[in-house]
Amino acid sequence: MPSRLSCGRDFHCVPDINSVLEWACKSGFDFACMPIVHPRLKREFFENAAKNRTGPLSRSDLCLSSSDWSNLVVGKVSPWLQLDSTDFKIQRNSEMALKQELAFACHLGLPALMITLQSANCANMARCIYEHILSTFIPMVTGLQQYWIQVPLVSAPDMTDRLFKDDDDAMEGSMIEDTWKWWNKFRSLCDSTKKVDLVLEVTADIPSEDIVERWMAEPLKAIVVSTKLFLTNKKGYPVLSKPHQALVRRFYKLDVQVILTGADRHPDKGIRCYQQYLDHLWQTQDPPDPLTEFAKGFEDYLQCPLQPLMDNLESHTYEVFEKDPVKYSEYQKAIYYAILDKVPEAEKETKELVLMVVGAGRGPLVRAAIAALKQTGRKVKKIYAVEKNPNAVVTLENMREEMWGNMVEVVSCDMRVWEAPQKADIVISELLGSFGDNELSPECLDGAQRFMKEDGISIPSDYNSYMAPLQSAKLYCEMRNSKDKDKPPESAYEMPYVVRLHNCQILAEPQKVFHFHHPNKAAVRDNNRYRSMTFEVHQDCVIHGLAGYFDTVLYKDIVLSILPSTHSPNMLSWFPIIFPLKTPVFVTKGSKVVIDIWRRVTEKNVWYEWTMMHPQVLPVHNPKGRSYTIGL
Repeated sequence: MPSRLSCGRDFHCVPDINSVLEWACKSGFDFACMPIVHPRLKREFFENAAKNRTGPLSRSDLCLSSSDWSNLVVGKVSPWLQLDSTDFKIQRNSEMALKQELAFACHLGLPALMITLQSANCANMARCIYEHILSTFIPMVTGLQQYWIQVPLVSAPDMTDRLFKDDDDAMEGSMIEDTWKWWNKFRSLCDSTKKVDLVLEVTADIPSEDIVERWMAEPLKAIVVSTKLFLTNKKGYPVLSKPHQALVRRFYKLDVQVILTGADRHPDKGIRCYQQYLDHLWQTQDPPDPLTEFAKGFEDYLQCPLQPLMDNLESHTYEVFEKDPVKYSEYQKAIYYAILDKVPEAEKETKELVLMVVGAGRGPLVRAAIAALKQTGRKVKKIYAVEKNPNAVVTLENMREEMWGNMVEVVSCDMRVWEAPQKADIVISELLGSFGDNELSPECLDGAQRFMKEDGISIPSDYNSYMAPLQSAKLYCEMRNSKDKDKPPESAYEMPYVVRLHNCQILAEPQKVFHFHHPNKAAVRDNNRYRSMTFEVHQDCVIHGLAGYFDTVLYKDIVLSILPSTHSPNMLSWFPIIFPLKTPVFVTKGSKVVIDIWRRVTEKNVWYEWTMMHPQVLPVHNPKGRSYTIGL
């Protein structure tokens, strides 16, 4: 996150652009929002075209350098345009005027263009903007970088109190409109293109938490804050009310820019004090927790899940996971209690344990096991460190020679085919992925189970995966733009991604999906799974995918979790996983959402298949593992 707030000043009319920009910069603002054409300059393109004012459309591009146009100015379209008017002549005239302004904005090289939505009646405006966006792909035609669609947080301030009530009859009888529907309609008509961003106008009334959360899942580029919202403190300076402070700080977490609009209501202090106050709110945000600090720069960044069984991990990957301050201390605690249960106090001088760390990597669990043994004072006959990655084995061999000695035996082998010289009292592993079983822990530990004693202990002993519907236009666009030209077009939507969820909303409480227990004492071990889940959403929304999590019982009551409600404090090792939906699905408040997911297993591969069954039936994603498999 930048060290200071990016703040712009909104102008309704700019007689002298150079003096205005100079004043704005001296007042602490980073850019200015201004009309492309004078707001009162209406143009006629049909019968009354001859009555148009003679002269240029707008100021010359020579007023500023190209660098200033592209860095200091955000354009605004004329407020009188009515592209969705029921009067055909007004509609067509507005279309012609808009095209004129868009063309001139492109000529100037402006970084963005602001368009204000007044209602849900915006289909023709959206069509014209999308048509212009597509035209920018024509060679030799430059286009605006972004289109900022301005929408009010609340549409009807005098009726806002209804937003806090659950009285559906009162809502139906009111004049309130859900402005999110305006935005959702506009961006859907524009095919959710990344060139369309949201600018949210903060209103005097603040809606319910659910509504704010839904806005937080949108591609929010900036917020508009009016000087009308500010109060005056004891020293005569402008400040926001505490609820508005909290709201603005929440939007800051999405790294938004702020646009200050309205007249200076504290002329004795100057307009700069507004900018300074907004920057003060930015600077005094709560410091990030360790997980947030660790994930900095990875928010909403899609990553392919690791496949450590099929691929040899690199040293850097091991190093990242070994930095976790929580995971290995909890593992050590689990090993400690398991050792105490295996060797009672009365047998501590006579009984020797055999421990096996399978998938030992560079040895963090071996170190945890040795530390736990020292804590308990129990004896160990041998610790086997089994690792299939020959590069990691080099590290293990060095540690055995320099630190561990003959207590540890390093085994360079796949745990599923290794013939152990003796059976283990405790088998320890860290084969879990973001969805629990997605790094094939069930298959690996089932294979390793043959060298565990009948009363042997597995750490971990249990793990569950969880899933919930998710809304995130940003992640959907990222998935759509991650298409590989060498793969079928649907492949980008038919594989899971590991991602630090940020600009999104979880739409229902996550539910359990798959459960695995070790050692697996079933007569026939079958790791195929199928689950159907029913969720209820509490507001209108768009489902873009399914968020996945897991938790695990290492031993008895020692648990690790990435589930939001029970997340292990300060644990860094796993980000959530997301299963995309190829087609975003609009769902109304109170609807039941039915999701089906399968875990499919063959001799060579494991893969997931998933779909939505209600309120819309979608095709099964990734059938027969056509786009994504996990290699055995």
